[in-house]
Amino acid sequence: MKAFYSCVILSMLAIVLTFLLGCFNGYFYPVRFKEEIYAAALEYDVSPALIASVANVESGYKVDSVSNSGAVGVMQLMPSTAEWLCQKIGLIYDEEKLVEAEYNIRLGGYYLSYLLKQFSNQNTALCAYNAGPNKVREWLGDRNYSVDGENLTKIPFQETESYVIKVNKNLRQYSKKYK
Repeated sequence: MKAFYSCVILSMLAIVLTFLLGCFNGYFYPVRFKEEIYAAALEYDVSPALIASVANVESGYKVDSVSNSGAVGVMQLMPSTAEWLCQKIGLIYDEEKLVEAEYNIRLGGYYLSYLLKQFSNQNTALCAYNAGPNKVREWLGDRNYSVDGENLTKIPFQETESYVIKVNKNLRQYSKKYK
């Protein structure tokens, strides 16, 4: 009889832990704007999990988020970058629309696609998303940070290094949600 109760208690504990893990996952890795993310991913051939990871790290999916540096929206785009992106894809630039999820995610998805094509690997592209492509090109040209001029062996900005780690951590979770 003791074995029976032990099994029941262990089963209930497993159920509770599974529930708590689901709550944890849903809280720290929410799924929002799924249609907009899938649309941008499809249009620009970028992993939807990557777009979701960047959105979560950048803004926590807050559409009206504005950083201290002036980056706006879900994907935290600088208005000047967003204007440049609109010119590249033939979209009418409207700064007021940067707080609209569909518009912001579309531009952010294109920007990720652009950076992934400009740089040799995903982590370098993520560095460029965070610190700017010109800054990353400087790092790639410096032997202290890159031995081959294409891959970073060291990220000189702590904020950018932390950013890449966070996005990759998110990516492991979102890869399960965006299959």
